[in-house]
Amino acid sequence: MTNLEAHEAKDRFAKLLKRAASGERIVITKHGVPMAELIPTGKTNNVGPKEAIAALQSFRKGHRLNGVSIRGLIEEERS
Repeated sequence: MTNLEAHEAKDRFAKLLKRAASGERIVITKHGVPMAELIPTGKTNNVGPKEAIAALQSFRKGHRLNGVSIRGLIEEERS
């Protein structure tokens, strides 16, 4: 995956389209913040259940609620 600033992407747009068409994912940023992504058409990010579960478990390892329960968060939003 390639990251480019918006002004660079504007100047190289035709080449970036060709790269995306060949399968490359290109993230366009503004001041370092991702704003858009060029991806090949017809390709999806669909993964199987095992891969999805593994990705969620991996994500959970680095993200904690620090003692706050999910039920508590739900109730807080309802009030």
